[in-house]
Amino acid sequence: MSRTVGWLLLAALAAAPPLALAAGQPFYVDILTRLVCLAAAATSLNLILGHGGMISFGHAAYIGIGAYAVGIPAYYEIYDGWLHLLLAVACSALFALATGAVALRTRGVYFIMITMAFAQMVFFAVVSIEEYGGDDGLVIDIRSEFPLVDLEDSLTLYYACFAVLLGTLYLVHRLVRSRFGMVIEGARGNERRMAALGFAFYRHRLAAYTLAGALCGLSGAMLGNFTNFISPEMMDWTRSGELIFMVVLGGTGALFGPLMGAAVFLLLEELLSGWTIYWQLPFGLLLILVVLFARGGLAGLLEGRRG
Repeated sequence: MSRTVGWLLLAALAAAPPLALAAGQPFYVDILTRLVCLAAAATSLNLILGHGGMISFGHAAYIGIGAYAVGIPAYYEIYDGWLHLLLAVACSALFALATGAVALRTRGVYFIMITMAFAQMVFFAVVSIEEYGGDDGLVIDIRSEFPLVDLEDSLTLYYACFAVLLGTLYLVHRLVRSRFGMVIEGARGNERRMAALGFAFYRHRLAAYTLAGALCGLSGAMLGNFTNFISPEMMDWTRSGELIFMVVLGGTGALFGPLMGAAVFLLLEELLSGWTIYWQLPFGLLLILVVLFARGGLAGLLEGRRG
């Protein structure tokens, strides 16, 4: 049932933007663009959190790295889109590889805290660079340029971000169904047994952690193009918490769980922020209810599972 709802949601996302523009509502195209970018980032987190049991509280750092990989070259009037994407993926992967090599030697709350610490190091490093705006952020005057693709057009930009989401979903789906994915999930369940069977699960985990960072950096590059403005706030630990919320709400380990979680998160944010400045409080209550009574999040509810 959750797969059916996921496919229907993807079909709705594919068809909705032209309808919104035809109805004279370009605002909804912006909402949907943000949705698919965050859903792609949450899907990359689901690879390590849902399937590997690695609760990274610094995953938003890769969104910021990907966004600055677009903004900094644009600051120097370098608008080559392929270069932007290459920098976003490469820098995110290198940062994930370096930090993951250290973080994955820890477990539990220590892993959570060290991933958050690394992310905050990047956050404060970017804040301290006044050349690129520091805490005030950096404006991207011209979006990434690709041959035959004009990202200045909102509809074209949306479908480019949507393609990134589809690619991320497909890659994660293929990985978790492979031998590589089985090792990751096996290590989550029983590390000693996997070691006794001769699997070097540390290398598998590090590879998954690096890939998740690279995919999140790619979504960050698209999000930077969408916002036309980047700031250190994009990689703050609270943003990492929002990504975890999306994954848990939608269903950890479910293919379309992060997509459903991101959709519900943005829907509630738009509705609640218009009513009260304390709109984060209902999110906390909702997360508690999901953890207590909805095993597997929204995907689990659709499959008939209860807490």
